Amino acid sequence: MTEKIDLYYWPTPNGWKISIALEEMGLPYQLHLVNIGAGDQFEPDFLKIAPNNRMPAIVDPDGPDGAPVSIFESGAILQYLARKTGKFCGRTERERIEVDQWLMWQMGGLGPMAGQAHHFLKYAPQMDPPNDLPYAKDRYRNETGRLYRVLNTRLEGREYVAGDFFSIADMAIWPWACLWEGQEQDIARFPHMEAWLNRVGERPAVQKGKAVAEEKRSSKPADRKSQDILFKQRG
Repeated sequence: MTEKIDLYYWPTPNGWKISIALEEMGLPYQLHLVNIGAGDQFEPDFLKIAPNNRMPAIVDPDGPDGAPVSIFESGAILQYLARKTGKFCGRTERERIEVDQWLMWQMGGLGPMAGQAHHFLKYAPQMDPPNDLPYAKDRYRNETGRLYRVLNTRLEGREYVAGDFFSIADMAIWPWACLWEGQEQDIARFPHMEAWLNRVGERPAVQKGKAVAEEKRSSKPADRKSQDILFKQRG
């Protein structure tokens, strides 16, 4: 029997990427919650696995050559799991190129920009004291919209981002794109993206992966202590 992969996780878009991948790939895993609002990401044992103090991270007891391996950064984890299973990474070199470039598009573009949109549109105005910054709100709302225009154009005539097959690129992009309302986007502007969101969201493994520890996700404003943990720089 395959040993369980240890998943260090909190129910955020980056966390969902990996819970969805594990469900899609049929890999057994043991869940370890990393409460980022309580500062679990700064615990010494976690930093040995994820030195950048960010989740998700995994430890695979059955790593390369049968030896355990720990991996941080969601994109690196997705690529590792795809190579491990031979699934969702493309069947040819051309398909693999498509998967990789759209995965990098998410990691370098959509994730950071949508994350900043969430911060300045939702969290910053609720901070103590409030930080309601119109320039930052406009900048990240508009850049997220630009990226969704790119995605919408890409999906015209395609079932999935890399082509006619579901891949780790879809797994990376969907958790951020499904939160378009919180990024103050008009989904009617992006009909191909909307159809893709629905298509991916109907997959049973996607639904199961997104539901992991769903009860821990809160829409309430973070309290002062959590704000300090989440948003203040630690030297």
